[in-house]
Amino acid sequence: MSGSGARAAGFGLVPTDTTEDVRARGAGVSTQVAVLPVGSFEQHGPFLPLATDTLVACAVAREIAAAYPVHLLPPLTVSCSHEHAAWPGTVSISAVTLHAVVRDIADSLRRSGVEALVVVNGHGGNYVLGNVVQEASARGERMALFPAAEDWETACERAGVLTSLLTDMHAGEIETSILLHAHPEFIRPGHESTDFTADDRRHLLTVGMSAYTESGVIGRPSLGSAEKGKELLASLAESFGSYFALLTPDDGATPVRG
Repeated sequence: MSGSGARAAGFGLVPTDTTEDVRARGAGVSTQVAVLPVGSFEQHGPFLPLATDTLVACAVAREIAAAYPVHLLPPLTVSCSHEHAAWPGTVSISAVTLHAVVRDIADSLRRSGVEALVVVNGHGGNYVLGNVVQEASARGERMALFPAAEDWETACERAGVLTSLLTDMHAGEIETSILLHAHPEFIRPGHESTDFTADDRRHLLTVGMSAYTESGVIGRPSLGSAEKGKELLASLAESFGSYFALLTPDDGATPVRG
């Protein structure tokens, strides 16, 4: 692992690169790639922290930074969590604001010579991020949204996740597993006995999460494990390879590790 990769793997939420680290990593690379984790600050039941989506997005971004020569950014920690407003502690910004912030970040990166941006989304309610990427691509800019549903499906199969993506909506097997691996110190007792499913959520955007769950959990956290979390992250890092190649078509850059 390179020096920059080792540093990337070692921090929690905030990158520790200096400006010279960034300069050295970009030397001789025609298209630099920045990675922006986007999380949320919303309820995740009685056992996972409000910052769960941010922790998950950062864990995915760290795996990417350990494998590829990317410019890792600090996370956006508050996003569009309006469907969770019934629970204390949840904080949201508007979709318009999130759209503007991500676009401003991309513009700033391009002015400093970083031509490509990957948004690593940790919260399913950030629908607007897809529009940000669509619009940027239409303008001829290099931007991607990661992971796609197919990337999650591949990761779940590799990790032996038993819950479907439909059932595992919130604070379930996937998120619990990733935190058990990456941040077990933040998990409180109770995930073993808080399973709850609600697969028919067709009115979610109209009535919010509270109409479907009292605990805030929709999924099966009891099935979570640290080993599954480790395999989920490893699979996502491998899946990122196609995104990196798409955003750096002429660079011939290779991952830091196999």
